[in-house]
Amino acid sequence: MAKPHVLVLGGNFSGLGAAQKIREYARDTVDITLIDRKNYLLFVPNIPSEVLDYDRNPALTMHMDIVKPLEEDDIYFIQGEVKGFDVDRQTVEYVPTERPGAAAETIHYDYVVFALGNRLAYDDIEGFAEYGQTVSDTFYGEKLRRYLRNDYKGGPIAIGSDFFHQGTMTQDLVPMAAAACEGPPVEMVFSMATWLKNHGLGNPDKITVFTPGDTIAEDAGLGNVSSILKFAAEAGVHYKNKAQGIRRLTKDGVELQDGSSIEAELKIIFPDWQPHEFMKNTPIVDDQGFVLTDMTMRHPTYKNVFACGDAAAVVVPKLGYLAHITGDMVAKQIAMDMGRMEPAKANIPPHFIVNCLGDMGDKKAFFINSDSWYGGKMEQLKVGSEVVFLLKAQYKEMFFRTKGKVPDWGIPFANFMANNF
Repeated sequence: MAKPHVLVLGGNFSGLGAAQKIREYARDTVDITLIDRKNYLLFVPNIPSEVLDYDRNPALTMHMDIVKPLEEDDIYFIQGEVKGFDVDRQTVEYVPTERPGAAAETIHYDYVVFALGNRLAYDDIEGFAEYGQTVSDTFYGEKLRRYLRNDYKGGPIAIGSDFFHQGTMTQDLVPMAAAACEGPPVEMVFSMATWLKNHGLGNPDKITVFTPGDTIAEDAGLGNVSSILKFAAEAGVHYKNKAQGIRRLTKDGVELQDGSSIEAELKIIFPDWQPHEFMKNTPIVDDQGFVLTDMTMRHPTYKNVFACGDAAAVVVPKLGYLAHITGDMVAKQIAMDMGRMEPAKANIPPHFIVNCLGDMGDKKAFFINSDSWYGGKMEQLKVGSEVVFLLKAQYKEMFFRTKGKVPDWGIPFANFMANNF
């Protein structure tokens, strides 16, 4: 008798982690296939450090092969781009991406896990291609590195986020956010301030950071944010809130949706995070196109449909730690269905925490660990810590060395060290 077929769509943090945990928890009771358009994991969190601390092309160090790790767990890998799906027929359509011109293929599933991340909508920002910079992948990281090396003249710098169009159908489960994730803008403010100093190009008063919301990085906890803003202001960084989003970029600066503008030679921008086009207006998504789930990451109607990481409507902000814990939750649910895990363990919902380690340059970093945005009472913050920088670098090394299977004690240990040393 054929085993149930689990199809995981996406192979970055949430997809790879979910597939590996499904195999760990469900053992040999299921067959697993993972589809991703690329055959490597993109380790996004350390790109700023590669560019600004080490002056190194991030493509040399931030790609981890996923084919061998999946093969070792008897997980079938398909390099292809998902084009559509039918939840009633339980099929997914994809096009192999190894070479152009491949014919569309269809694959059947018994369970499907949407871990495809989002579309980063830089192309919705007028002028971004000509005047914008960012660090959300290795292409853009290297583009910024070359710009700083060859073209930057030392003028004003603007760093900030476009408005995030979050769905409205999960407001009873998670708060509403004005930006998808504002750890990276905060990280780039501190990192660029250090970079300016180290290159003899001036002080942090050249930098303006802006947010579409009432407060930047509000999900980090208002106490933490107050401390971060005080630290930045004392260094001379300018701050603008309630920008409402980005209207366009020009050679001279950033025009904002509230009608104001910021003068800037260098514009480091983080976009709206949008669902993939083929997700929108399907039976399993919210009003924007993010996959609807309960807090066990299972769709409320289609019980064989799951989502984890950025593709899930309840995952806000779009954060690596939440990708990790929601992928683990999916695996527990499937293992429970296979009779490999007791419901009492499998049905404990994940504890959402904004957990962020951000670079500051000069091999220092900040640490945020807070659940207050979700109604908790924990707010932890460390700024300018060499220990935190080392922990962030070592986490990446451990991730690559274990091929994504970081021990369960890895993140708790990092949090303990960041808080106590």
